[in-house]
Amino acid sequence: MNYLRILVVFGFYSVLGVYPGLASGPNVLFIVSDDLTACLGSYGNEVCETPNLDRLASEGVQFNRAYCQYPVCGPSRASFMSGLYPKRTEMLGNNYTLGSYKVLNPALSNHPSIGELLRTNGYVSLRVSKIYHMGVPGGIEAGDAGGDEPDSWDRAFNVMAPETASPGKLELLSPKRKHYGSNFARIIVPDDLIETQADILATNQAIAILESRARDGDHSKFLRHEDAFFLAVGFVRPHVPLVAPKSWFDKYPEDESVLPYAPEGDLEDVPTLAKTNANELKYGMSELQQKQSLAAYYASVSFMDEQVGRLLDTLDRLDLRKDTVVIFTSDHGYNLGHHTLWQKGSLFENSVRVPLLISAPGFESAAGKSSDALVELVDLYPTIAELTGLSHKVPSNLDGASLTGLLRNPSDIKGHSEAYTVVGNKQKMGESIKTDRFRYNYWVDGKEELYDQLKDPEEFTNLVASSVHVNVLNDMRAKLAEKNKSFHN
Repeated sequence: MNYLRILVVFGFYSVLGVYPGLASGPNVLFIVSDDLTACLGSYGNEVCETPNLDRLASEGVQFNRAYCQYPVCGPSRASFMSGLYPKRTEMLGNNYTLGSYKVLNPALSNHPSIGELLRTNGYVSLRVSKIYHMGVPGGIEAGDAGGDEPDSWDRAFNVMAPETASPGKLELLSPKRKHYGSNFARIIVPDDLIETQADILATNQAIAILESRARDGDHSKFLRHEDAFFLAVGFVRPHVPLVAPKSWFDKYPEDESVLPYAPEGDLEDVPTLAKTNANELKYGMSELQQKQSLAAYYASVSFMDEQVGRLLDTLDRLDLRKDTVVIFTSDHGYNLGHHTLWQKGSLFENSVRVPLLISAPGFESAAGKSSDALVELVDLYPTIAELTGLSHKVPSNLDGASLTGLLRNPSDIKGHSEAYTVVGNKQKMGESIKTDRFRYNYWVDGKEELYDQLKDPEEFTNLVASSVHVNVLNDMRAKLAEKNKSFHN
């Protein structure tokens, strides 16, 4: 959407009264990391240093059992931005077409994203870098908008960053997988040459926006400085290539990396479609290369955390913090050698569980507390709508539920009775139902998995063949069937 078109659209909607003037709700800073599993210090990781996200957790509520709806970037982002499950958006793979879910499913052409809902109800909606799908590294290197949804934003800012051409040596760590974006590669960048990195550029732009909006005076009527803002900031780290300054790599000596334990023959009871990302099959990394990848991942996470800190510091400096909802999450989780699997695209816990932190004005009494309720990323849409006073404006077909009750009382475990995740296309699709205790996975070839996460939190033992768990298995099958039935309503 170019500048002239925005001015015309703004003038048209102003005449209709769609933009009512001052937004009555708080500002919203929505931060999305890329490929981040729940490895933060506040989640119990004793190796990965994330002091700024840990600070955010101490200022808000941490959701310990938050799950994505598709463990790949594009479908997950379209899902939480629309508030709909991927089977409704029909985005079951990465999409590079401008328009996101509205293009893939014309039936949703009038379904507003959360950004559009806020934009058409008094908020200034702004995007910096990757919120919908963008190619990393390719799209970021070209400064492309990727599969963005333009109706979500008054203004959108892409960044153009070097990625694989970053200063330093590009090292391939996965001999069997050489495609950049899905392989493992690292670049250790000299500290004095780090300023061109995508997440630094995104943070710089976001800070400039915050500083501009914090100014007094009617200096930009178009950006409606009297109104609240929805600022969505996308960080590309720790998505591969694993790029970070040398000072952060130094914090994680590769020879000290400890790979996750996987029992001998761990994948023998796992369906073929569930183990396509096994190291032996896809990446071919030696033990040293796996340790190097783990260390580089943590370095990238800490580098990204540093940028989150800059945003939080800016809110404090500009005295915006007291009026701003801050939400941090990731598009999906990530396997780091769990079950000998790497990266995303599986239905195991580490691939589908995400960090989720929410700090909101008016909920200070819950600061520093955590919730063990089952929640989903599709819950973000109704949550933001309620926090901004727009619940009465949301579409009737949203799949999520507001989390504001849990922000008031994090100890309440009344979240969802189950969390739902899908992965793959029609030929390789897998679906997962996660309840308080069990996880059930069904694959399109008819193969199944059942894990008792209370007794087996690492999901090492598939209980599908267990006679003791026949009733549980049938119950989980029924839950999945009911979920799929709902998609046709």
